[in-house]
Amino acid sequence: MDGEGTGATPLVAQMEATMTLANRPVTSMLPVDDTDRAKEFYSTVLGLPYAGADLEGSPVYDLGGGGQLALLLRPGQQHQHTALSFKVEDVAAELAELEGRGVRFEDYDLPGLTTVDHIASTGDEQAAWFLDPDGNVLCLHSGRGLSPVS
Repeated sequence: MDGEGTGATPLVAQMEATMTLANRPVTSMLPVDDTDRAKEFYSTVLGLPYAGADLEGSPVYDLGGGGQLALLLRPGQQHQHTALSFKVEDVAAELAELEGRGVRFEDYDLPGLTTVDHIASTGDEQAAWFLDPDGNVLCLHSGRGLSPVS
């Protein structure tokens, strides 16, 4: 017997009726040492739209797809791995734009990953990494996948 005439089995119908996180917006939270300095960087340098402050007073930014970024005052707790990766159409063009705003990009020479002019390329994927003022690792990427380099 199917679930309520939908053609779904009862188990599938039950799963469809329960909450799923797959289509929910995500809020990423980054630890920073100085929220004023971080707010200046994310607003002015990266150009993210400021959405206001949360109940703790942390700056919050709107991101694509309905997601948000919250900058939490947590001195000394920065990520040592890629914390955020922004998918862009043209990594080289975005890199040049951000360099013009004072962002310094990282270079890597690791087994299986080498950057040339700050960009790592693998097949149709490209990525470039930079640090925010608190040392959180951020990335620009294009292509299918994400680049998990730290």
